[in-house]
Amino acid sequence: MQKLDFKNLLKDGKIRNVIIICGIIGIALIFLSSFIGIPDGTEKTASNVSQYKEQMQSSVQQMLENIEDVGRASVLLTIENSVEGVYLENNSTKTKEIEPKIRGVVVACSGGDDPIVIQRVMQAVTKALNISTAKVYVTKLQE
Repeated sequence: MQKLDFKNLLKDGKIRNVIIICGIIGIALIFLSSFIGIPDGTEKTASNVSQYKEQMQSSVQQMLENIEDVGRASVLLTIENSVEGVYLENNSTKTKEIEPKIRGVVVACSGGDDPIVIQRVMQAVTKALNISTAKVYVTKLQE
């Protein structure tokens, strides 16, 4: 049995050229992978968060407009993070999705200058979204 000698193999021009070409192809593939758009789900997640935010704002607005003396209402929610998926150990099976956390809420309503209305709005928003009163601001809606 003959022992392989890498020095002799590298002296042969064909094998050396094959190794160099393979190296160049590998580098080119790595370089091109940064330009090729491989979908990673971030656009879908951003869309989901946007839809979640709009849905929550609309739901809170409708709820507030049904409270006595609130009148017309406008709601702005700020979101702390995106949707998170919880996976099994093999990272292939999603077990659940954690909704984004609400960072804060601003409510502008027609009755926003009345302390009783402000208290009702604060209680409704904090209970509905399970957040503290420190994360809610209520003001009078400019009409």
